[in-house]
Amino acid sequence: MRISLVMIVKNEERSLEKCLRSAASLVDEMIIADTGSTDGTKAIAERMGARVWDYKWTNDFSAARNYALSHSSGDWNLILDADEILRPFQRDELEQAMGRYVKHHGASWMGAITRYDVYPDGEGTSVSVSSIPRLLPAGMRYTGIIHEQPDTEYPCYKLPLEADHDGYLRGDKGERNLSYLEEAVKRCPEDLYFKFQLAATLRNMKRLGDSLYWFRDFYAGYIRQRKEGRNNGKEAGMYLTEGVLLYLYTLLDIGNSACLEEAYAVVKNESHILGERADFWFVCGLFYMKLVLSDVAKYVHLLPEIEASYLRCLSIGERRNQDRVIGTGSFKAAYNLGTWYEVSGQKDKAAYYYMEAAKEGYEPAEKRLELMGKCR
Repeated sequence: MRISLVMIVKNEERSLEKCLRSAASLVDEMIIADTGSTDGTKAIAERMGARVWDYKWTNDFSAARNYALSHSSGDWNLILDADEILRPFQRDELEQAMGRYVKHHGASWMGAITRYDVYPDGEGTSVSVSSIPRLLPAGMRYTGIIHEQPDTEYPCYKLPLEADHDGYLRGDKGERNLSYLEEAVKRCPEDLYFKFQLAATLRNMKRLGDSLYWFRDFYAGYIRQRKEGRNNGKEAGMYLTEGVLLYLYTLLDIGNSACLEEAYAVVKNESHILGERADFWFVCGLFYMKLVLSDVAKYVHLLPEIEASYLRCLSIGERRNQDRVIGTGSFKAAYNLGTWYEVSGQKDKAAYYYMEAAKEGYEPAEKRLELMGKCR
């Protein structure tokens, strides 16, 4: 089988060479559509052996993707962004993995890679893990002017390909994406995916009030679809779960009494849907802490839910088959539980959970142990 790497780029000299090197041994050709680079991007691509075409930008990411795909001669097309670096993998192992699906489905499927996204989190960074459709059969095209998706009903199967992505650390895409997302919502007012992406973009831009408006709209549509039984197939994408979690985080970040009551309703509504996800119980732990502190007399009966939420995180653990934020089922939950025990005067329990978090190299836990006079 012939595999082509297909990309669209603009001013990506920072990371393009690393990206191409990471994929070169897995593909038979590298196809790049350049949408107007003014730096050394095109020279790097050509030096690395890629075939480069110029594409006049039309404010439509799927159109650019589809133009690049039109130049591919592959049976399968591997799609990457320039800030995604594949982890080492062997071509023969990739073909073996693909062969299992080809045997049963021919070319009527697509493959997902596992992506590790580093993103700002307070004063540090966190890493989320997600599965993204990136291996497409010849002839498949994209739809959507931004956050484009493969235009297909084909099933998507996870491949043993992993990539590291640091694009969220750059923080220069929010303003660019905002106008595209607003236009996408106008064109497709019932599409929850675009509403989710618009809300998430506004959140990343620290426009929490505007973000909350769109998260509420997104969530109302999600509940409506659930009642109608329409959250199956493509509609049941992982963005729905992420949207609910970010909705909760946004309510917590705003943090007034009305938002906390709203979050409480969402938590109660989603516990039976998201109850097997550590990242859900992690935000629940944060929520119950904030809710109780907002009015101790009113919410003191919910105090045990803080401990219970973090213990639930740890009992679920880090499930590799789930999209997740790394640590919510392990060291982050253990650290927060340790903090809870420390402030409630349970020093031995606090030290135990700090040590559990420190075993995984979580620096805040190591600092707490030092302050408590404990050794790992």
